Amino acid sequence: MLAATAACGSPGARPATAPPRPTAAIVDEPGTVIAPTPQRPGDAARGWAVLTASNYVGCGVPRGLFDRVAGATPAWMHLPGRTGAGADLPYPLNAVTGPGGRPLVTPNCLACHAAFLRGQLVIGLGDARANFTGAASGLGLGLAGLLITDPDDRAAWDKLVGRFAQIAPAVRTTTVGANPADHIAAALFAHRDARTLAWSDEPRMAMPAAPIPIDVPAWWLLKKKAAMFHTGAGRGDQARIMMTASVLCVDDVPTARAIDAGFPDVRAYLTSLTPPRYPAPIDPALAARGATVFTQRCQRCHGSYGPAGRYRTRIVSVSEVGTDPAATERVGQFAAPFVAWFNTSFYGEVAQLVPGDGYVAPPLDGVWATAPYFHNGSVPTLAAVLAPALRAPRFTIERDQDDYDLDLVGWRSAPVAADDPRVASPWVWDTARPGHGNQGHAFAATLPAAARRALLEYLKTL
Repeated sequence: MLAATAACGSPGARPATAPPRPTAAIVDEPGTVIAPTPQRPGDAARGWAVLTASNYVGCGVPRGLFDRVAGATPAWMHLPGRTGAGADLPYPLNAVTGPGGRPLVTPNCLACHAAFLRGQLVIGLGDARANFTGAASGLGLGLAGLLITDPDDRAAWDKLVGRFAQIAPAVRTTTVGANPADHIAAALFAHRDARTLAWSDEPRMAMPAAPIPIDVPAWWLLKKKAAMFHTGAGRGDQARIMMTASVLCVDDVPTARAIDAGFPDVRAYLTSLTPPRYPAPIDPALAARGATVFTQRCQRCHGSYGPAGRYRTRIVSVSEVGTDPAATERVGQFAAPFVAWFNTSFYGEVAQLVPGDGYVAPPLDGVWATAPYFHNGSVPTLAAVLAPALRAPRFTIERDQDDYDLDLVGWRSAPVAADDPRVASPWVWDTARPGHGNQGHAFAATLPAAARRALLEYLKTL
C-alpha cells in the first residue's frame, strides 16, 4: 500500500546528470530560529490507513445517499493503493462506519493536501485549484436530503450539513486557489466550549473576518520543519495540531482523545513522503552554476541540500522579506481569541499556537512542483519569484493539466488590464484585494539574467 502511495508522489525520475547539491555550512542566518521539539513516534503504514480509511472528522454523508446522488466515481479519481469499502470513492473521501453501524462517507485531509500535477495525483501537494469562492447550493442540499428516510441517516446528514452551513459565510474566498483553512478552524473554534469541545449552534466568540488567501504547504516538508504554518505558529506536538480536522464534528474530549491516538501514525506517514522529481531534462552545467548562486543568495534562509544538507526553521521579518504582511496580522485562527481557545483546550494540552511576526523561510524540496509561490500563492511561477518584474498586478489563473510550464516552473497565466471586466472574476488574481499582494522577496532581482536562469535550473534539482 505504501509503495503505491509513494509512486503517487514521484511522477518522474531524477535525471542522472543532475549536479551535486551544495553542502557548505550555513552562515549569517537571519531571523528567529524555532527549536525543534520531541514528537510522538508513529507507524507510517498505520498512518496511511488512519488518513484514508478512518472517521477523524466525526460526521459524514450516508453511503447509500452518496451513491444515489453522486453515482460511480471515475477511476482517475480513485486513490491509488486504497482497498476496502473506500476503494471506489473519490480520493478526498473516506468510507467509514458511523453511529449504529451505518456506513458513511466522510471528508479526509486529501481534499486540500493532494492534487493532480501533469496528470498524476501527488499526495501531500496543496491543491492550487481548490475553489472556496461559493457556498454549496441550499436547493441542492435540500433535494438530496429529501431522499433520506432512515432516522440515523437523517441525523448524520443534518449534523454534517448543519456544521457547514454555520461556518460557510465566514470562510468564502474571493479567488480560486486561495485556501481558507485558518478561518475554517477559527469559525469552528467559535462554536465550541474550549474545556469540553461541546458544540453550540450560536457562536461563543465573534466569528472571524473574511479570509485572506493562504497557500497550502507541501506535506513532505514537515520532516524538516520545527513548527507548522507559514508564521511558525504551530509549536509542540504536531500530531495534535494535525488532528484539529476533528473540530468539525467531534463534540467531546474522550472521542477526540481516541482519534488523537492514531495521529502520531499520520504524522509518521506524512514525514515518510518524498517530493516529486522534476520530470524533464536538466542542464547539469547550468544547474551547477546555479548551485553557486543559491549558496550565495538563498542558502542562509532556505538551507542547504544533499547528504550534508542543513535546514533550520527560521522566521524572517516582513520588513526583510517584503511580502504581503496580512497573514502575520493575527487573522483567522491566529487572532487572539482563537489562539487562547486552542491553547486552553484539549488541543493545547501538548501543542500551542504561537504566531510569529514574520514568515518561515521554508525548505525547498520539490519546489518545482509547488506553484503558486509565496505564503498566499500570489506568484504563479518560480521564474517570477526570482524576477519581480515578471509579476503582473492582475492575472488569469490557468491551472488545467496542460498549463504547468516546466521552463518557467509554475502555472501559466496572462496579464489582465485594470478595466477588463474579468477583474471581478474569481479566476483572476487581483493583487489589490486584501492579502493578495505579490510584492517582496526581491533577493534575486539584482542578479544578471543569466545568473537567475542558472539559479532556476538548480532549483529544479531540489
